[in-house]
Amino acid sequence: MTQLPPSGTRTRLGLARRQVRGPGVGAAQRTLGVATAVLLAIDAYVHLHDAHFYDAVTTSTLSQGTLFRAQAAAAVVVGIALLVRPHPVVWAVAVLVAASAVGAVLLYTYVDVGALGPLPDMYEPTWAAAGKPASAVAEGLGTLLAIIGFVMAIWPRPRTSS
Repeated sequence: MTQLPPSGTRTRLGLARRQVRGPGVGAAQRTLGVATAVLLAIDAYVHLHDAHFYDAVTTSTLSQGTLFRAQAAAAVVVGIALLVRPHPVVWAVAVLVAASAVGAVLLYTYVDVGALGPLPDMYEPTWAAAGKPASAVAEGLGTLLAIIGFVMAIWPRPRTSS
């Protein structure tokens, strides 16, 4: 049975095992993942906390409260995924979740779209609703950080020679 040398020691090929596996996720990307997860947690908290206020806004299929709960669930799942493994696919999903949330709040604050298919009329032309400004800021910043994290995750890393 062949024993492997301890991690970080040189093999016969002159490469450390950790170098063979690749550089992994750097500290900057981890920090972005934590910050984005915190912003997604703020978004999830506000949506879960305020969902019951919007249960009356409904179509025959769906209520705005249900959409709030779905948004909160998506934000929680993606936030946890960023903490566990900030992979490019996870970053891309984080961009979609945060951007769709900030896009929806901006759209339905400034434009009376009306009901769209199964989506209820969610027009609310005010920023005075409890949690709405904090959620919108968290979603906007979350979108920005997720885009940066995605770019960092797909950007080729410079090779280090040892």
